[in-house]
Amino acid sequence: MTNRPDPVAQADDAARALARELIAAARFAALAVTDPADGFPGISRIAFGPAAEGGFVTLISALAPHYEALRRNPDCALMVGEVGDKGDPLTHPRLMIKAKAAFVAVDAPDRPVLRDAWLDRHPKAKLYVDFADFSFVRFTPKSALLNGGFARAFRLGPEDL
Repeated sequence: MTNRPDPVAQADDAARALARELIAAARFAALAVTDPADGFPGISRIAFGPAAEGGFVTLISALAPHYEALRRNPDCALMVGEVGDKGDPLTHPRLMIKAKAAFVAVDAPDRPVLRDAWLDRHPKAKLYVDFADFSFVRFTPKSALLNGGFARAFRLGPEDL
């Protein structure tokens, strides 16, 4: 083995600003979970948004495979950042966030505020937000990795997001 320097830098102000910009712009994210049926990773595209009190939130149907996966193992990862119209897709910034998921109870006192904020960001969800099989899920970030483009990778902590 060779002792290579770590190519991933600690976050600076520009990296923190880019990470926050990606989060603010994101309406959707990729969600990685562990499938309880076989223990292998799985990925889903989910609706996504920042939560007013910090962290992130989504709305998931109990019919979705990632619903049960998060119930059984709340450790997950999210990726935000969309490919631009031009250039190599791998040069566009993206943010991978390791997180812990927590389901919001239907009778949670802050659910109405969460619901209203969600509908402001995702108005089409009004069609199904109150269906019995849908639950809000909060994601508490544990760490993140920002790929800001070629040779621009940064480690971030929850406080950086």
